[in-house]
Amino acid sequence: MQKTKTFFQCQTCGCISPKWLGKCPDCGAWNSFTEEKKESTTRHSSLVSHLARSEPQPLSSIKSGHEQRISTGIKELDRVLGGGVVGGSVILVGGDPGIGKSTLLLQALSGIAGKCGKVMYVSGEESPEQIKIRAERLSVNSKEIILLSETSLETIIHTASKLIPKTMVVDSIQTVYTDELVSAPGSVSQVRESAAKLMLFAKRSAIPIFLIGHVTKEGAIAGPRILEHIVDTVLYFEGDRGHSYRILRTVKNRFGSTNEIGIFEMSDSGLLEVENPSELFLLERPLNVPGSTVVASIEGTRPLMVEIQSLVSQTNFGMPRRTTIGVDFNRVNLLVAVLEKKVGLHLGGMDIFLNVVGGLRLIEPAVDLGIIVTIASSLKDIPVDPKIFVFGEVGLSGEIRAVTQAETRIREAAKIGFRQALMPIGNAEKIKNTFGLEITGVKNVEDCLKAVFS
Repeated sequence: MQKTKTFFQCQTCGCISPKWLGKCPDCGAWNSFTEEKKESTTRHSSLVSHLARSEPQPLSSIKSGHEQRISTGIKELDRVLGGGVVGGSVILVGGDPGIGKSTLLLQALSGIAGKCGKVMYVSGEESPEQIKIRAERLSVNSKEIILLSETSLETIIHTASKLIPKTMVVDSIQTVYTDELVSAPGSVSQVRESAAKLMLFAKRSAIPIFLIGHVTKEGAIAGPRILEHIVDTVLYFEGDRGHSYRILRTVKNRFGSTNEIGIFEMSDSGLLEVENPSELFLLERPLNVPGSTVVASIEGTRPLMVEIQSLVSQTNFGMPRRTTIGVDFNRVNLLVAVLEKKVGLHLGGMDIFLNVVGGLRLIEPAVDLGIIVTIASSLKDIPVDPKIFVFGEVGLSGEIRAVTQAETRIREAAKIGFRQALMPIGNAEKIKNTFGLEITGVKNVEDCLKAVFS
């Protein structure tokens, strides 16, 4: 007879304890331990035993070359994947509920099916009838898309082995379970084991697999962190409920660049590609208004012209408020301290509200100069020339440091219609092509503010 042992496992990091704990000693999560069972006897899995096993071979005998990529028919999705889907790759897509993950992948399957043939959509949360309703709204009606409503990992892999689809989607990995484990679906052990088996199946069959993952309230993909290490590519689908724009961001990619983004617009008929996001983000920009500055940012390989708005007002409380949306809160506090110390602006008794228009989240240091200018503009109540854009990293001593891909940023700005660029002097001295723009290089924050407001 098989003897069953019980233990408690953290659903955030996978830490195991013989007894229940209120706080995980490894990751610090509260109330994350749940009881799980483990059988003392081990069973050998035969899920992929029929597939050819890998044999050791010398490195010199392996033929190198470009991997054959499959186009999804969605340019923005192909961009974040590095040019298309690589055969045998496992791609994890995470995002908030209702953000559009299932919609995006159903549209991608439609594009792949039209070019390559049979594809497979596995859903553990919806019935085929429910998926059909969404497909009709998206105008997707292809006989090459095979629907399977199943949560058993063994059944999913057995069906895929018989159909041999060009691509497979599993929605979602948290609903899939394997009979080899007695724990409930969605637990750490089930998610880890199911993802590992699907990864092994993808590598041996050369079938690319998309995994949809749930996210926690903190925004991270639910389940063990090892899930992101197993897969080849991790994509996060971001967006603000108050905006129609959706951003698909690459966090990890073994076959392309990371931090690449694709921008979509949610409509009644599905997700629409945004081919020129800079014009879209600046479409409703107010002109000659204090506290509005355009900054040139780079996301992956894509240049973006983004508006940063600020509101600086006298505080009515003992402690001034600092509120930021789209930029790092601590970074803004650092730049405010630089303005006070190096320029002499009195911001200690001011409430400062900062927002990146369009729901974007900017993380690169090149937007520092834009934050500095927009805060000073709002404090002085002096508008910034709408034909000026800025970029540059600001140091603690007030110096402005050079950033990468300056000409790429200038080219994007010239395309939209800007006339003057304010940038670090280190970049200005190396510019070979100004694209018809007036280039102004500045050494420190004080020189920058004089150039803007003089």
